[in-house]
Amino acid sequence: MRMKSSKIAECAGHLLSLEGKVAMVTGAASGIGRGIAIRLAEMGALVVLLDIDDLKGRESAADIEGRGGAAIFLNCDVRSAAECRRAVETVVKRSGKIDILCNCAGVAIRKNIVELTEDEWDLALDVTLKGIYVLSREVVPHMSRRGGGSIVNIGSGWSLKGGPRAASYCAAKGGAVNLTRAMAIDHGKSNIRVNCVCPGDVDTPMLRSECAQLGEDVQAFMRDAANRPLGRLGTAEDVANAVLFLVSPMASWITGAALVVDGGGLA
Repeated sequence: MRMKSSKIAECAGHLLSLEGKVAMVTGAASGIGRGIAIRLAEMGALVVLLDIDDLKGRESAADIEGRGGAAIFLNCDVRSAAECRRAVETVVKRSGKIDILCNCAGVAIRKNIVELTEDEWDLALDVTLKGIYVLSREVVPHMSRRGGGSIVNIGSGWSLKGGPRAASYCAAKGGAVNLTRAMAIDHGKSNIRVNCVCPGDVDTPMLRSECAQLGEDVQAFMRDAANRPLGRLGTAEDVANAVLFLVSPMASWITGAALVVDGGGLA
């Protein structure tokens, strides 16, 4: 009986293993991006963390290495085609490939369209949506030449429904879901799977910044955010586990999907 259990466990581990894979994660200095980077490294991938925050980015990479994982931090503004190209070229030169891309970088500005300045609109759309396009445009050709890969874009519950005083965020995250579908159609023939994870409220620095922007009491804000069927806020690990599933061999026939991870908030 122990031998059968051992074989089952070995098979399950293989289906989630990322040994030998190279993964690139944007917005990886903190929050959900950091959680994703840690989880992918724990499963055996060499993880390349991209962010504009040098200090936190290097700390996150060092944390992964301290846990026994492999990580590289590169400063990269995903709005810049030149910086994205340089980051991809650096990774390909060093590691020879990019198997996994997770587009997580985003900006949440809690204003309606009357309150938003044009610069704020541009910032939110450029980081959250244009960043997916710019970096993916550099990564996809490398994946195609090597026979495939997996891309996960991070959306939101507000990718699928509207939210108050979050016009630019809702627009960008809604675009992320439909861009995911379009990419899945275009690049499936190259064996590149493209999916989207749509988290609900997750206890991260970004969520707390939204609370501050709205001028609300932190405890009341967090209590309201946890008001969902499973009765709690999400964690970065909750989202990271969903990303792990989608980039692993377990999801080999899944592409163009939007996986909601929100404790039942949209139920």
